[in-house]
Amino acid sequence: MKLVIASDLHGAAPAVRALAARIEAEAPDRVLLLGDLLYHGPRNDLPEGYAPREVAAVLNGMAARITAVRGNCDAEVDQMVLDFPCLADYALVEADGHLLYLTHGHVPRMTPDDPPALAPGSALLTGHTHVKALEDRGGVLFANPGSTSIPKDGAAGYAVYEHGAFALKSLAGETLAEGGW
Repeated sequence: MKLVIASDLHGAAPAVRALAARIEAEAPDRVLLLGDLLYHGPRNDLPEGYAPREVAAVLNGMAARITAVRGNCDAEVDQMVLDFPCLADYALVEADGHLLYLTHGHVPRMTPDDPPALAPGSALLTGHTHVKALEDRGGVLFANPGSTSIPKDGAAGYAVYEHGAFALKSLAGETLAEGGW
């Protein structure tokens, strides 16, 4: 199974168009979105090309392939313009015998510093920090694709999961880090 994972889009149309191009090139089975899809939030400056209606239209074009969770900047009004569910605090996805626990990373007991109980061979996928990360902690992988629009580590990015391994990538498609079980 192949998955594209992204987070913290924050309504930035140029970044989401670039992500859509990467999704087309990667040809995943599913797209996992880890929250903060349309709104930039009060702590962030407006991202370049802020156009949440355009972002909604791009995402709605691939709605059948999206599994999404709610971020701290997402609201019920966002669900009114999106054609896929995006208000759950977490989702579980099974991929190649591995349990992937998807959450934005801002709710207690669902953060990398305060994780849910997960068995070895599982992964906790979060966003929220806008910083890419890939770490094995006792057989549980902790992965963060960073942000497509407001990266706080210098490079807009996303992640790909395929056959038990994750790759953190720049929005240009360059592999920055890899790891798996």
